[in-house]
Amino acid sequence: MYDAAFRTGPHSDLVERSEPWTYRYQPSGPDPRAAREYRLRLWGRCACSPDGATRELRLPVHTLHRARPPMGFIAAAALVLAEGAPGPAPERLRIIEFALLDGRMRTLFDDTREAGLALYREHGRSALSAVLDSQEYRPGASCAGCRYLSVCPALRKAPGLLGVEGDRRPRRTWSVTNGRSYRICPARDHMRRLHLPTADAVERDPTAERGRALHAYLAEQHSHRFPLPCTTEVPEQWVPDGFDLPEGERVLGRRLLRAHAVVCPLRCVRDGTDLRIEPRVVRYDCTADVVVLATPDLLYRDEGSWIWRETKTSARDRRPSRSLFRRYPQLALAALLLARGDLGGEPTRSRIELEVLGPSGADLEIVDPFTAATRADAEQNLRDLVTEWHADDVYTPSPGPSCVRCEVARWCPSAQSAEQAA
Repeated sequence: MYDAAFRTGPHSDLVERSEPWTYRYQPSGPDPRAAREYRLRLWGRCACSPDGATRELRLPVHTLHRARPPMGFIAAAALVLAEGAPGPAPERLRIIEFALLDGRMRTLFDDTREAGLALYREHGRSALSAVLDSQEYRPGASCAGCRYLSVCPALRKAPGLLGVEGDRRPRRTWSVTNGRSYRICPARDHMRRLHLPTADAVERDPTAERGRALHAYLAEQHSHRFPLPCTTEVPEQWVPDGFDLPEGERVLGRRLLRAHAVVCPLRCVRDGTDLRIEPRVVRYDCTADVVVLATPDLLYRDEGSWIWRETKTSARDRRPSRSLFRRYPQLALAALLLARGDLGGEPTRSRIELEVLGPSGADLEIVDPFTAATRADAEQNLRDLVTEWHADDVYTPSPGPSCVRCEVARWCPSAQSAEQAA
């Protein structure tokens, strides 16, 4: 796709560079950060005209569904295009996104060098200063490769959380989503970890999109500065920007949101300090040498105790017969974290709440993480998800019926073979 677009398209007169442009700045006097030099380098595919008058930055992305990058990012890239070395100063700057899956392009900036510098002065300078001056720690997936992991004050340790030992395995991240993918097919989890493009027909099917849209709507409703419980007054046009739902899913979604009002957790919340909306919970299991990632739908505090709320939606009222932790393994992880007192607060009221929204209303199931039976069940289900993955070096495909609904099947020879055989 990339070769076809740039060898024959309107940008074919540009020549790719093997060396990206780098902007360097040396303070002329004392620097508040005690820096002797600042360097800013572009990421992406760099191209220019033979005479150097036009410079272009091509940013490969999987698809163009996501929002445009922040203006500060675009402005900083424009600065490097305008002032970066080597080569003569250009006259024209262009920044584009290119979708590798379908060849579409989106222009982020296309103007003169002077306009690029003006954009940087307006948006880029403050964005870069915010990055340089930030003292914030942001634990996440990148912790697995961080050389300062062992001394980081923000990454909390949870030895033995996953119930396996490191045994000199490479440090990796793990989430319940990884566990589910691996249980279906080891190759599926591996290919997702490679960040291969996923199939929209699977990732963005109407049912999945409806669930994401409901979560986005509830997150917005719950995030007000002075949070109030949700009501049954849900607008007909409730779908947040960025989601495109069929009429049937919009109608069902509105019905589910009205059902949520009956069990909205904000009835127990005094103010915004008692609320964490889709927070990142990151823990380092130093026994397994694994960085564990979780994103609860909501954490809220009830009389000093933290409650882990998960919200699920369904087009049917029939409940599956499988055990709770087998159906929703993120609840097993939640149970172990709460039982350890990992989230802080008073243990008196700490609990897990599973909110299931169906056509007939809301079903709220309460789980006490402190009972011995609950903890044993959670430990067993988590070990079942982690143990084989933790020891695996091969990630052998498991072709079968699940290939039809696999979002990375197009990259898997085994899935193709299974389809041909069928």
